[in-house]
Amino acid sequence: MTMVDGGDSPSRLEGKVSAIIVCWILGFGSLVSWNSMLTIGDYYYNLFPDYHPSRVLTLVYQPFAIGTMAILAYNESKINTRRRNIFGYFLFFASTFMLIVMDLATSGRGGIGPFIGICSFVACFGVADAFVQGGIVGDLSFMLPEFIQSFFAGLAASGAVTSALRFITKAAFDKASNGLRKGTMLFLAISTFFEFLCLLLYTYYFPKLPIVKYFRAKAASEGAKTVKADLVAAGIQTKDDQHGDSAIQFERLSNKQLFLQNIDYGLDLYLIYVLTLSIFPGFLYENTGEHQLGSWYPLVLIGAYNVWDLISRYLPLVKFLYIESRKGLMIAILSRFVLVPAFYFTAKYGDQGWMIFLVSFLGLTNGHLTVCVMTAAPKGYKGPEQNALGNILVLCLLSGIFSGVALDWLWLIGKKNAF
Repeated sequence: MTMVDGGDSPSRLEGKVSAIIVCWILGFGSLVSWNSMLTIGDYYYNLFPDYHPSRVLTLVYQPFAIGTMAILAYNESKINTRRRNIFGYFLFFASTFMLIVMDLATSGRGGIGPFIGICSFVACFGVADAFVQGGIVGDLSFMLPEFIQSFFAGLAASGAVTSALRFITKAAFDKASNGLRKGTMLFLAISTFFEFLCLLLYTYYFPKLPIVKYFRAKAASEGAKTVKADLVAAGIQTKDDQHGDSAIQFERLSNKQLFLQNIDYGLDLYLIYVLTLSIFPGFLYENTGEHQLGSWYPLVLIGAYNVWDLISRYLPLVKFLYIESRKGLMIAILSRFVLVPAFYFTAKYGDQGWMIFLVSFLGLTNGHLTVCVMTAAPKGYKGPEQNALGNILVLCLLSGIFSGVALDWLWLIGKKNAF
């Protein structure tokens, strides 16, 4: 495939700030539905007190996310990225909307039937996450590092914003009749709106930004076929190059070679999320005991994590805080595992102040280290390789989340009425 319209250098092109803002919104939309589910966990604990909703729903979500992501990462070079991302955001939109419909249809009743229905839509969230997160990260990996940083900041912002809204809705509806349900419906309605906004922005606005067109055209000139539909949507025509030297020109490392060259980065992401998801959110809802904050306590913990996770994703923009050393990243990530005994003993003997501090530190290190790894890894590769590596790294990240979610159940060992 040959680029027809090459364009200017990226430093002279317009749209960088707009692209950064859109990337943030796209990241926000990639997790706002799921973070809403986590944040309204108290509503589901009220409806399904015996089903461990935060743990079960997370465990339902992850196999679909990682299974779909594995298939997509293996076939990434053959997949139309535009269709992939549009389908992902549409699935997010439809599934979130159907949660509202189902709750209205059942009048907010509990029971095994509604819980299975919720689980089915959460499984759709997992499929949509794999389509969107891998597709967008792969796409942004051959653009500017600031775009990836902004996308991952948007992911964290979805958690921080939903936590803030949860405080507002709990305060507003706490004394009202059926207040928990009203707050939940508001959450899901806001999530549905943002999913629809992401669908529109990605489909019609993002592809036409000059700086985005430049990087996609550059990737196409290096042999990427995944961007062809996006270029056509932006008004840039491409054609298949049949010349004999094109095969040599477009040679790229295989997915296996890319994985082996970046196995430490993949392990970094895996270990970051194994630790984080073994604690968040199940441990925070079920293993921290009763404190002065009462029913507000798990919401405060979730909020503290989300706020510091968001703040930390902007820290790598400060040059001296950005960790570029591969060895330094691994040491920092392994050091986080001291948090496991720290959380255990704090839950058993400490007060709520120490627990809030630990949760904040968990979020701070999670966001900062994630952005450092995701922005450092693609450097030095061609466009098609960067796209493939982005998908591989998201697969490692989701693998870590899945393992962490499974390990989260270990906290229930020895607890009365745990299963």
